[in-house]
Amino acid sequence: GEGDRGRPGGFVGDADIMDTWATSSLTPQIAAGWEEAGDANLFDRLFPFDLRPQGQDIIRTWLFSTVVRAHLEHDSLPWTHAAISGWVLDPDRKKMSKSKGNVVTPMGMIDDFGADAIRYWSAKGRPGVDTIDDENMMKVGRRLAIKILNASRFVLNVADAGGGAVTEPVDRALLAQLAGVVADCTAAFEELEYTRALDRAEQAFWSWTDDYIELVKGRAYGDDGPGAASAHAALRASLEVFLLLFAPFLPFVTEEVWSWWRDGSVHRAAWPAVEPLAGAGGDARLLEIASLVLAEARRAKSDAQVSMRTPLAELTVIAPEADAALAEDARHDLLAATGAPSMEVVAGDELGARASLPAT
Repeated sequence: GEGDRGRPGGFVGDADIMDTWATSSLTPQIAAGWEEAGDANLFDRLFPFDLRPQGQDIIRTWLFSTVVRAHLEHDSLPWTHAAISGWVLDPDRKKMSKSKGNVVTPMGMIDDFGADAIRYWSAKGRPGVDTIDDENMMKVGRRLAIKILNASRFVLNVADAGGGAVTEPVDRALLAQLAGVVADCTAAFEELEYTRALDRAEQAFWSWTDDYIELVKGRAYGDDGPGAASAHAALRASLEVFLLLFAPFLPFVTEEVWSWWRDGSVHRAAWPAVEPLAGAGGDARLLEIASLVLAEARRAKSDAQVSMRTPLAELTVIAPEADAALAEDARHDLLAATGAPSMEVVAGDELGARASLPAT
């Protein structure tokens, strides 16, 4: 019993022990140079920190001990937010651990898929959610990185750096759409929802490559008139925005493309601002309408099992009055992208499109 503590024949606590969290509980202070010679204001500028990322299994040890030490030493919290990660699970959905022998180091995966693909996979793991070691997700990340390379080559090859103005309705609509994307990604990062920021940027990027670039290819390859200059300016402006949005997730491919046409590092460049993009005065709804029309044209060609380059015979847009005006603004680019000889815009209660191929 307690009465036997420290008595012959009783028991005594082992004095040869060490609290392994003694210095770990001071990691914010150590990182901020607490009581170290050098920058006298460094600690005051950094402490308390904004964010502590850590695992869920050490909340009662690392998180708790850090909070206690900061409270006792500084009468303060050590940071304002804690991001609690989940575990990495093996393909059988079991937690990776040394004792189970199912731990996989990332080096082999980096060799197979590239570091950007591994970062993409890890960024898909939301805070507090376990993440499966999923090679299919890494393949998606690798495909995205390769697409960024290829789309960037196209933009930089076709779009000269003349600094022209964005004047055409489709181009101005793109910048308006990007203003919304930047606003959404910025809000997601401010709420520490990095996966939501990646999802939003990724969705916008594939729309950009599949729809916008297809819409303006003909104009961008055209003459030196204002239509081509507008496409070139919009292509370069949008490429810059996408590189900045993807830089936190795919640091290597974005840095590589940035070096092709920009000085310095993409990781030191300013985060894109909403105001210059919105200031072009475009209507993002125009691109939604154009994308719907392109999707219908693709469906018709797919159903007919013909090449996507096959020109349409007829193209009709069904639209309410407000959308009809926007469809008219996209007429030139839609005709060029679909190969249709003409496009009819008819009134309707809901937006839709009809596309047909020449009779065979």
